[in-house]
Amino acid sequence: MRKITDLFLRSLTWLFAALTFTVLIFIIIHILVNGIPYLRPSLFEFEYTPENVSLFPALLTTIEVVIVSLLIAVPIGIFSAIYLVEYSRRGSRLVKLIRAMAETLSGIPSIIYGLFGSLFFVTALGWGLSLLAGSCTLAIMILPLIMRTTEEALKAVPDMYREGSFGLGAGRLRTVFRIVLPSASPGILAGVILSVGRIVGETAALIYTLGNSSVMTKGLFSSGRTLSLHMYALTSNALYTGQAYATAVILLIVVIGINAASAVIARKVANR
Repeated sequence: MRKITDLFLRSLTWLFAALTFTVLIFIIIHILVNGIPYLRPSLFEFEYTPENVSLFPALLTTIEVVIVSLLIAVPIGIFSAIYLVEYSRRGSRLVKLIRAMAETLSGIPSIIYGLFGSLFFVTALGWGLSLLAGSCTLAIMILPLIMRTTEEALKAVPDMYREGSFGLGAGRLRTVFRIVLPSASPGILAGVILSVGRIVGETAALIYTLGNSSVMTKGLFSSGRTLSLHMYALTSNALYTGQAYATAVILLIVVIGINAASAVIARKVANR
């Protein structure tokens, strides 16, 4: 009976894995088939016009949003996780409260983050529809993900590493930054990769905070659009469906490139 149950569960696992892989391949092929024929030089012109519907300004804005959001969220998330794992008393009510709040934030729909960013960053602080307002909103969105993945990566570091460092006379701060963080860096980078994927694919929150301007951003307080918003704008007009698929191809390439580069960096850090 145990062998039959094991065979059934193993077969079920392989079945769902194959189903997931099939769906992924179908989506990629569908995007490539419909988007590659529309990849023309006019899509990469420096300025957007109704004739070329260039995605180049949106591509640069996407990179800017990713960089600014990570600069805000990554330090806060990592240092928060360090406090929870290395400095706080295990099992304390404060730690449980912070974890509960982080899990609650991770389950809030993105449209709610957009409304909050619109009311707080855009209206209350007077930033308007801007790169900074959109980046701060996305930073709040990805903060629970970075914090939780970093926390789990720090917990995965064996306690003998810390004990060996303490035994050699190192303090807690040096142990954290010279022993624990380098050992946990692959897991931390995995959380950052997932965060980048969420930033690149986000649309609802940015409509209310970043805006949907087709021109290139000129600073932190200017409006723009990311690649996902560019796709939304093109698909809302039935005349540019092919160009929207071409934008999806570029977005897919960007995400795969970021994941590949991050995996290489994580491997080098782990080997070091």
